[in-house]
Amino acid sequence: MPRILRVMNRFNLGGPTFNASYLTKYLPSEYETLLVGGIKDPSEESSEFILEQLGIKPIIISEMQRSINLKNDYAAFIILKNIICDFKPDIVHTHASKAGTLGRLAAISMKVPYIVHTFHGHVFNAYFNKISSAFYKNIERYLASHSTKIIAISNKQKEELSNIHHICSPEKIEVIPLGFDLDKFHNNMDFKRKTFRERYMIDDDEIAISIIGRIVQVKNHPLFIDAVNYVKNNSNKKIRVFIVGDGDARLPLEEKIKNIGIDFTDWNTAPVKSTITFTSWIKEVDYVTSGSEIIALTSFDEGTPVSLIEAQASDKPVISTNVGGIEDVVIPGKTALLSPNGDVDSFSKNLLLLVEDDNLRKEMSTNGWNFVSQKFNYTRLVNDTAKLYEKIMNNK
Repeated sequence: MPRILRVMNRFNLGGPTFNASYLTKYLPSEYETLLVGGIKDPSEESSEFILEQLGIKPIIISEMQRSINLKNDYAAFIILKNIICDFKPDIVHTHASKAGTLGRLAAISMKVPYIVHTFHGHVFNAYFNKISSAFYKNIERYLASHSTKIIAISNKQKEELSNIHHICSPEKIEVIPLGFDLDKFHNNMDFKRKTFRERYMIDDDEIAISIIGRIVQVKNHPLFIDAVNYVKNNSNKKIRVFIVGDGDARLPLEEKIKNIGIDFTDWNTAPVKSTITFTSWIKEVDYVTSGSEIIALTSFDEGTPVSLIEAQASDKPVISTNVGGIEDVVIPGKTALLSPNGDVDSFSKNLLLLVEDDNLRKEMSTNGWNFVSQKFNYTRLVNDTAKLYEKIMNNK
């Protein structure tokens, strides 16, 4: 029975956790999988409830943390080597950057037969300056040279990894999009819509616009606020805005909203009706998407944004910046209106168009489910990954 050691960055709420969890739970019975991960950052919502629902008991390495710390990172590396020594995996499959570095270095040093790494969204452009980016690219090139296969989660990402950042040859890269259990986003939508709107006091004639995710610099929430302000100044439609999530950029965002002069509230401390509502984290995201008319994303960089997949599964139109793998996640012009990265004017006009045009929202809502239910189903993810494992082991 082939043994898979799956190593991921941390158990925070997002695509990598879903991806690693479904692969751990649903790979064919001929595979034995052990899931290992670090601890979430304090600014993030825990996703351990996902693991509990699936009956998965991972090994959590507290030393493997989001931030770079040589002492902790070396300790995590040693722990990973010990796990490899005990578990004796045939394949070490790492997910995202920190796990990809420490997990692959441990696998290389322990001479694991096959090493696979999934990029869930590279950080070369959005997080670091040019000098730091060059340093990390060289590390990734070294690790890729010792990896059996690299998995990109979109065709755009494969193009960037191979032809723009030159991490490895395109022949080494396999494209396997993420997969999710999307049925809950398409079931009982009327009930969930009613529940969400009653809780947050949303009237029938109010258009709810939601942005879901960490409130951090790379997500560029200030662009979203500028667009909301533009809509308020150029439309007679009633709008309610929901910022779902939390993070270290929240306080500066609140200051921006104050300076603009838009009323807002923190629902958890003051549950009153306001134009902009900070909800913090909501685990039942399907209630948010069902209760909203529009789902937004303004990031500087993305791999496969889960919130946009879930929005389409709930038959909701999307407005987003056109970055990373976004074009592989939506159908431009059909399920989403896209704007150039950081273009406040374009994004604002697209948001105004969706708010003003009821028929356009309805038309865009009809295309989402059929698209994402086929392309981003977790059974497709599991089957694609199992086929890749079989291929690399048979090609020894």
